[in-house]
Amino acid sequence: MRQNIGLVNALIRITCGFTVLSWATSKLIRTRSNDMMPFIAAFLGAMKVAEGITRFCPITYLFEETVEYYEEDEEDGLDENYEYAPLNPS
Repeated sequence: MRQNIGLVNALIRITCGFTVLSWATSKLIRTRSNDMMPFIAAFLGAMKVAEGITRFCPITYLFEETVEYYEEDEEDGLDENYEYAPLNPS
């Protein structure tokens, strides 16, 4: 697993992840309802913390792999007349 995000990006992910995780934990402690939103937020916050610590983002990895695939096709000249749709990661 190769690191694919920078140090500043990792620190931002850790900070935001801990913020979301603390919010979700406080909501889970205060209320006794069947609301799933705090569970989902806690899961996403924990994912952001893990991404920041390992400095690996699976979405960035998939985007980079897709770009490499399209660049290889263009270099090989397999289908020069085909226009690829623009990639938008957001």
